[in-house]
Amino acid sequence: MYSKAIFFLIFSVILFISCSVLVGTVDIRSYFFPLLQSQPISPFPCTTDPPLRVYMYDLPRRFNVGILNRRNLDQTPVTASTWPPWPRNSGLKRQHSVEYWMMGSLLHEATGDGRDAVRVMDPENADAFFVPFFSSLSFNSHGRNMTDPATEVDHQLQIDLMKFLSESKYWQRSKGRDHVIPMTHPNAFRFLRNQVNASIQIVVDFGRYPKTMSNLGKDVVAPYVHVVSSFIDDNPPDPFESRPTLLFFQGKTFRKDDGIIRVKLAKILDGYDDVHYERSAATEKSIKTSSQGMRSSKFCLHPAGDTPSSCRLFDAIVSHCVPVIVSDQIELPYEDEIDYSQFTLFFSFEEALQPGYMVEKLREFPKERWIEMWKQLKEISRHYEFQYPPKKEDAVNMLWRQVKHKLPAVKLAVHRSRRLKVPDWWQRR
Repeated sequence: MYSKAIFFLIFSVILFISCSVLVGTVDIRSYFFPLLQSQPISPFPCTTDPPLRVYMYDLPRRFNVGILNRRNLDQTPVTASTWPPWPRNSGLKRQHSVEYWMMGSLLHEATGDGRDAVRVMDPENADAFFVPFFSSLSFNSHGRNMTDPATEVDHQLQIDLMKFLSESKYWQRSKGRDHVIPMTHPNAFRFLRNQVNASIQIVVDFGRYPKTMSNLGKDVVAPYVHVVSSFIDDNPPDPFESRPTLLFFQGKTFRKDDGIIRVKLAKILDGYDDVHYERSAATEKSIKTSSQGMRSSKFCLHPAGDTPSSCRLFDAIVSHCVPVIVSDQIELPYEDEIDYSQFTLFFSFEEALQPGYMVEKLREFPKERWIEMWKQLKEISRHYEFQYPPKKEDAVNMLWRQVKHKLPAVKLAVHRSRRLKVPDWWQRR
């Protein structure tokens, strides 16, 4: 009788422990194998999910790399073996080149870990569809301004593209919702943009678009491609003291919309010996001096421009200069994975325009905290590097991961659209 009771007790204990382990309330490793316990979670992104499967349309080169070299009349779709390098001395066109790097990442044929998206040749196996139209480069290349007759070339490209897409059964199937279209220049795709409202747009901010056209719910915020060189050898004995300038800004001061704050900041920040605030146009020489200035400054100012964001923020990040953002409506890349408050300071328009307020706060900022931010910048700057071939957790792979995050909502919208008789009836209540 006692043996049965003991057996029942042992059985009950084993059953309890087994159930606890299965539901996660007990970690048996912490009792018997303490060295095998999980390590602390990194504050920066890491993923082991399978890569996103992307079908890329084979478009004639006039829609993409043909814009880089209009003398080449070959219209066969580009391949990995014919993929051209990004041209040197392209100036500010580079900052809007996200479309180029995303396309290149899909053409790259190497396999291995670290890829967040792979190209599939069968559209039936695709999670998403990539439209390789260089809309930003097209705007920058066809015409010197928005009224130039040469912009009709850009207009015709958009017309031809929409005709092509409208005839695709995969575009028709989702009404373009699972299609990814880069358009990082605020005027990209300007003629027919309302026809791609449902698509996943790759944008740098939402400054010029109504919410029905582009919004954080369906679209992906990308970083500008930085135009200054990355600070590779940044290992001084005392990084804080090696940067004598407190606050640095170099760029255009006369901008539209919220960018008017740049003129006001020029007056507010005038007269400080440790503040460099210079009006400058973007040239090859000024880009080099700007890089030198950022590398020798503790903080780099990022005021709003024509739109809430600009390339300057990402130039600061790869220069390991702590960004100081003055932009009330800015949206930032990868913000569901990266906490910008760990390496960036934020001031509202109202705070920044108080005489002496911002400079005083920066002068009082603790050295130890600044060094922590500097170390964080060195760690996360790889997430803002666009390169070919792509590397693990670089900018283009981070963007594909962001696209993947949007797909559950896309599937919901597609499935609902197939059965609703009155589209979006709930919004009318």
